[in-house]
Amino acid sequence: MKSKWDELQDNLNMHFQEVNLLKQAFTHASYRNEHRKAQIQDNERLEFLGDAVLELLISDFLFQAYPHMPEGELTRMRAAIVCEPSLVMFAKRLQFDEYVRLGRGEERSGGRRRPALLADVFEAFLGALYIDQGIDRVREFVDTYIIPHLADAKVGVDYKTALQEWVQQRLGVSLRYVIVEERGPAHAREFVVHVAVGDTVMGIGAGKSKKEAEQQAAAAALKSFMESASEERDTSVSKTD
Repeated sequence: MKSKWDELQDNLNMHFQEVNLLKQAFTHASYRNEHRKAQIQDNERLEFLGDAVLELLISDFLFQAYPHMPEGELTRMRAAIVCEPSLVMFAKRLQFDEYVRLGRGEERSGGRRRPALLADVFEAFLGALYIDQGIDRVREFVDTYIIPHLADAKVGVDYKTALQEWVQQRLGVSLRYVIVEERGPAHAREFVVHVAVGDTVMGIGAGKSKKEAEQQAAAAALKSFMESASEERDTSVSKTD
């Protein structure tokens, strides 16, 4: 029978080399205090590290996605992404609240639902992943589970503008958004849109409105472009070593 930690790793499509790091990321100080003989560590130090790693990766994403945006606006957007409400949303989306290890008193008082606790767990997980597998694996996690959902966090990320800036600056070509499907009943309509660069479809998105679907398609395309650019940088560095 699988443990809950195996289940969590399967859900995230990843495997920790040191599973105790994963457990520590979900361990609240109240649980540690009730298990002192076991010498269990809580997640506070991992949360400190994960906060810094997340800020770095979000800063890198915004810096590349918005090449003409001033420093003050980049700072505002980053603060909106790494704020407590956004981190809680990401944690709940991944059902992290179900895996937190709490002391009995903290559990009875509803600690599992406390926003600050869930935000700390999310950052602690990133810190644990960084130690266990390095910055590139954390970047993959952020690209998969955070970047595509920034619109849901209502942080003001305009993917269409970011994609337009990226393509114009690097390729000098135009974009086309095409509605390829409308599905569902009239009261719950869903639109499917693809964005094409020339004749190549670079991203597909779906949403309850054409605007939302276009934003999702632009987010997918931007992610694809940035991943390709990262691979090109890695190849260039390896050639010079």
